[in-house]
This record gives sequence, structure tokens and C-alpha cells, in this order.
Amino acid sequence: MSFIAVVPARLASTRLPNKPLLEIAGKPMVVHTAERARASAASRVIVATDAPSVVAASREHGFEAILTRSDHPSGTDRLAEVVEILDLPEQAILVNVQGDEPLVDPQLIDAVARLLQREQTASIATCASHITDIGTLFNPNAVKVVCSASRYALYFSRAPIPWARDAFAHERDALPPGLRPLHHIGLYAYRAGFLRQFGNLPQGPLEQWESLEQLRALENGHTIAVHVTESRPEAGVDTPEDLERVRLACSTRV
Repeated sequence: MSFIAVVPARLASTRLPNKPLLEIAGKPMVVHTAERARASAASRVIVATDAPSVVAASREHGFEAILTRSDHPSGTDRLAEVVEILDLPEQAILVNVQGDEPLVDPQLIDAVARLLQREQTASIATCASHITDIGTLFNPNAVKVVCSASRYALYFSRAPIPWARDAFAHERDALPPGLRPLHHIGLYAYRAGFLRQFGNLPQGPLEQWESLEQLRALENGHTIAVHVTESRPEAGVDTPEDLERVRLACSTRV
């Protein structure tokens, strides 16, 4: 299996300014993420960013870094520019390892790359884990996914899906017995050929309403294979509280 791990890192962040460069156990967050990607089976790890300061920090720690445009609406669009800059072949597989995931499991990176390699009809591979508490199901910041019997995504939503109509008509304080909803994990594998198409796909109403870029693929007829992991991955960094949690976790590894 051969694939490239790309770490898109946008400097601007409303809640955490300069997020990729925030210090965690003596190193920038983006470097921690790149190190986790390097621990996977990736043949190459590239940081793709809109900021020269992130390029410099990445290279200082021995990572390849590419300066991309600042107007990309998503990490997927940034990966598409990387494909063009490097002139990658159509079948090359790239895994999008988001720059604010310094605790990402390298084995999960391998799993989505392996899934896309195996599922030749899929445009994208991603992953999910089972939701075990009612709070996560109703949390709009936790994206849910429902799948077909063959583990292809049917829909992604910030709303609680599937909706247990009869059970929730009586109680919404606990998950109904037998309901095993899936929490989507924002780790994606793509082929270079698909990424070349992605930027030209029109945004549909579902993507606009949910603010989920993966819905652009579904709305335009592309398929997404889903790897379901039984272990719950560590959450990324979106808030100051997340940052302190990750700092504590990383300090125990040093």
C-alpha cells in the first residue's frame, strides 16, 4: 500500500488564533499531527498551509511543507491544489489528516487508505465510531453518518440520525436499546483524480445547510466508503479546553 499523508493547516481560527502553531509539549500542534502521520504507513508526509510561518515551523522539524492559496473553503480544496502542484498521477491516494488532530491514531490513517485502495468504485474513504452516549447523538458539533449494509455512506448530518421515532417519543435521556449510531471521524482518503474534480463540483443545498463538505460528494453522485472502528478516537482541538486536554495527554508521552 502506497499513499501520501497531507496535513492541511489553515492559520486563521476564530476560537484559537494561530492554531497550527500553538505549543504542545514544546512543539507546534501541526508538527505533532505530522509526526502521527509519519508513524503511519504513508510513503510521504506533507504539510499544506496558507501561512509561511507554518511552512517554516514544519520544515524546522524536518517535514516537507507546501505553501498553498489562502482562499480555500475546505481542507479538501487545499489537497486538490497539492495534487496540481505535485502533478500527481490519477490513481495516487492521499489521506487528509487535519492539522488540529495531534492525537490521531496512525493505524486509523492506514485503515482509510487501505479501504480506498480496496473499494475501487468509491471516490472517498472515511471512518466512524459508535456513539455510546445520548449527549453526543444530540450534539450538533458531533457529525453523524448513516451507512448502507455494505458500509457506504448514505448521509451525514449534525442532527441525530438515525431518528428512533418511537423510542424518542417517550424518552430522550438515553440511547434506546439496540440503537448504534455512528460518529463521523474527519479523516479522509482520496484519489488524485477525484481531487482534481472536487473543486469543480457545485455546492448543493445539503452542504450549505449542514456545512459539511463531504455532502458535496454525495450530492453529486460520488460514493464514500466508511471504515467503522471499535475504539473511540481522541478528539481534535477546536476550543481552549481541547487545547489543555491535548497538552496534558502529550505531556504524559514525553
